Amino acid sequence: MPTAFLVAFVAAAVILSVVFLSAKWRSRYDVIDVAWGMTFVVIAITTYFGLQQSGSLQLLLLVLVSIWGIRLSWHIYQRYSRSHEEDHRYRQLRKDYSKKKGGVVWNMYVKVYLVQAVLAVIVSTPVIIVMGSESTSIGMLAIVGAVVWAIGFFFEAVGDYQLGRFVTNPSNKGKLMTAGLWRYTRHPNYFGELTQWWGIYIIAWSVEFGWAGLIGPLVITWLLVFISGVPMTERHFRGRPGWDEYKRSTSKLIPTLPKTRD
Repeated sequence: MPTAFLVAFVAAAVILSVVFLSAKWRSRYDVIDVAWGMTFVVIAITTYFGLQQSGSLQLLLLVLVSIWGIRLSWHIYQRYSRSHEEDHRYRQLRKDYSKKKGGVVWNMYVKVYLVQAVLAVIVSTPVIIVMGSESTSIGMLAIVGAVVWAIGFFFEAVGDYQLGRFVTNPSNKGKLMTAGLWRYTRHPNYFGELTQWWGIYIIAWSVEFGWAGLIGPLVITWLLVFISGVPMTERHFRGRPGWDEYKRSTSKLIPTLPKTRD
């Protein structure tokens, strides 16, 4: 099993190193956001074929991870391609790293690109465990996990689609997205992403030591809820007209009926 994680890390590091070279050439380090989803697809494909335990259970996970990763990367690429400026987060990192030993290039590669390779492997733990398992058949747990994954995919894909249509409409400039799935949660896309990874973890319970994959959904939950996803998004919208009322009436993450106004 340690070999499986080494293989996964090498695959993730290689793909993100290539992306880093492209980012440096284009002088836009935010392209790593586009590559985030595809990094998981590369890990899944590499372990699926590299560990040679390619049964129906392993194929199921390969398909689910690929659908999630490819859709996410395509969605972020569309947003990336519409902007001609580097994301403000990476511009700030440039300023911070320019004052550190090694400069921007070295720090960006090690502290952003390689760190994300490590995080992708950690989140992929349930996938890697299943890919290296001798259990290859789809049982009831795998079916339940796939259903949970499908619910999450619905929330992420539909939420992103609704938001994409909203922000590309010039008449909505400066407004908040509060319709569709965004009426029931302020972050349907993040809720969907977390749900998909918890579904993948349930599938991992089909195999021996699958329980150890708990670190995967826990880490992605921690990242999205407390570090990068929800907090950064909410800081971005703080102070906008209507934000306080939307925040008061709408669930932060888990979809619920909106609270009625007083």
